[in-house]
Amino acid sequence: MKNRVTFYISAFAISLLSIVLFSMKSAEKVDNNDRIVINTAYQPGEVLNYRIHYGIINAGLCNMTVSEPLTINNKSAYNLKVEGETVKSFDWAYKVRDKFESWVDVNSHAPIRYAKTVRENNYFNQDIAIYNHSDKWLKNKQGQIAIPQYTQDIASAIYYMRTLNYADAKIGATYPIDVYLDNKIYNLNVKYVGKEVIKSDIGKVRCFKIKPQLVVDRVFKSTDAMTVWVTDDENKVPVRIQTEIRVGSLKVDLVKYQNLKNPMTSLVAK
Repeated sequence: MKNRVTFYISAFAISLLSIVLFSMKSAEKVDNNDRIVINTAYQPGEVLNYRIHYGIINAGLCNMTVSEPLTINNKSAYNLKVEGETVKSFDWAYKVRDKFESWVDVNSHAPIRYAKTVRENNYFNQDIAIYNHSDKWLKNKQGQIAIPQYTQDIASAIYYMRTLNYADAKIGATYPIDVYLDNKIYNLNVKYVGKEVIKSDIGKVRCFKIKPQLVVDRVFKSTDAMTVWVTDDENKVPVRIQTEIRVGSLKVDLVKYQNLKNPMTSLVAK
């Protein structure tokens, strides 16, 4: 049972939820017609720490970080990291050390490079991609595939969802998002379902409640099985994620945050 539990936990953590890069500079040409995404939600140096629960079991950890700006082919970019792992007490049963990374253009929030490293017991898998949003393709280890312009990946999609404007959204509003994962493109949506005040590890928080559409696979049993609560302020930090999986349910809670771009005004005074 523990093997199954930790398998599903690790799969969920890396799906949120995330390295070697190709030297394919032609895929990263500068496009003067790039869109502009106004980012008031996060900044360099931000760190978010999460605890993953399977029922009452504290079974895993997930950390998300934003680098200082770096230059990639004359573009200013952030390195976004999403890392998941099982806690030490579960390593004997199923050891997980997984990472998703995305290098995104600061202005357009379009990923320039992507890398996934998955280590689970004796299993190792790595995926690497270079994007060309102007010509709508990316290159990975399998070759070149067509993509919609501004396709995201797992790491960049999490941060991109934080740039969306939920404050003015009507209940039921949807935001389209194309996501690359394991040599496939998924045309998904993020649905806004309202506001809610929740009790969390960081205190009582006013939140926007959203439902990202999922890919039904060996982990997730339906497309609407996940609910995410993000702070009802400019940061839009994910505070809690709950999802139904094929065996039980999982909850991911924010336990610590550092260097937010804006004050955490969504915290409710006691």
